[in-house]
Amino acid sequence: MRGRNYFNERSQKVIYYGSGWNLTVREAVFSIAIFFLMLMLGFFLSEKIASSLDEQNQEYYQAVKIDGDTEVFQYGMRTNIGNAFVSGVLEAVDPVTYPELSGEYAYVEKVREEYTKHTKTVYDYDEDGNKIGSHKETYYTWDVVGREEIHCGSIRFLGVDFDYGKIRLPDSYYLETIKEWSDTRYKYYVVDVSYEGSIYADLRDKTINGAVFIDGCNAHEAEEHMSSGAKWAMVGFWVFWIALTGFAIYGFCYFDNSWLED
Repeated sequence: MRGRNYFNERSQKVIYYGSGWNLTVREAVFSIAIFFLMLMLGFFLSEKIASSLDEQNQEYYQAVKIDGDTEVFQYGMRTNIGNAFVSGVLEAVDPVTYPELSGEYAYVEKVREEYTKHTKTVYDYDEDGNKIGSHKETYYTWDVVGREEIHCGSIRFLGVDFDYGKIRLPDSYYLETIKEWSDTRYKYYVVDVSYEGSIYADLRDKTINGAVFIDGCNAHEAEEHMSSGAKWAMVGFWVFWIALTGFAIYGFCYFDNSWLED
């Protein structure tokens, strides 16, 4: 009798009947508490993130701006000028290619794919969803079986030569697919010979360090591009945090929280 009364009392406190779960008054109150707790924690974390991003942006704002001046660029490396945005042309000194390609590039990745046969087990079910057997099915896919890459030995920026890898090049893009046989093909991904834009780097010890290339921007536009990342980082954090809060509240309400009604 006590059990029946208990469930009757609990059912009177239910304010929402969902598909497979119910929401009681106390669960709603606890959900609100979870929401505000997560909100306060979110503001605390966002302040920490914003502080770190502000420090990074301050570094960008204080960086020297060099618009296509080779002499100033070389002077900055000789005198340890520090962080700088420098605009100019980035190009491969000794471009590379494969014989089957028509052009030359700073970087080429060649990916070998083969048309491969696969089998899988497929289970059969009756109208009630009960498993009644299985059978094999065959299918074919293009699978990567190997890859190789070539790249130039050195790059030139604003008239100064550097070893390959000293400046991070733009991402490679898909160029074309060439079939060798009916079941073998090669895909090519390349980086062009030259780009016009800016680098952000530490000019020190007659060279550059930690250089990042920003395609299609002058020195001032490159600064804006780099500093705008802080805004999007905060937007991304809050989108993630709101989603996490929603999942936390839903998970709490979904499970049976009868202990709240004791």
